[in-house]
Amino acid sequence: MMPVVLDSGALVAVDRNGTRHLARLKEAEKRVDRLVTHPFVVAQVWRKGTQAQLARFLKSVDVRDIDERLGRQCGELIGKAGTSDPIDAAVVLHAEDGDRILTSDSRDIERLADARGRKVRIVPV
Repeated sequence: MMPVVLDSGALVAVDRNGTRHLARLKEAEKRVDRLVTHPFVVAQVWRKGTQAQLARFLKSVDVRDIDERLGRQCGELIGKAGTSDPIDAAVVLHAEDGDRILTSDSRDIERLADARGRKVRIVPV
């Protein structure tokens, strides 16, 4: 089983209680080794301390750190891909070949994955 890497669109679906998307994520949670994201994806959707459903869901997500080295890699990747969002670049950098990325920005994630040489499955949310 492979990890599922989440971008902000996946977390927005959880926060808004989008029934179809939440069901998909809960099912993925049962079938994968882990759900993965990074703290700036969380920052894109976290707006108030009362997001109980999102807070509960995040307990089951491996929120990985971003350090200077990864920050530099993000900059290099967006330069190579011709995109502009380092948060999306970090999502792709946290993915390995064979992983799935749940995203609301399939086009940019695909460009970044191609530029990185990653063979990932992009799943729109």
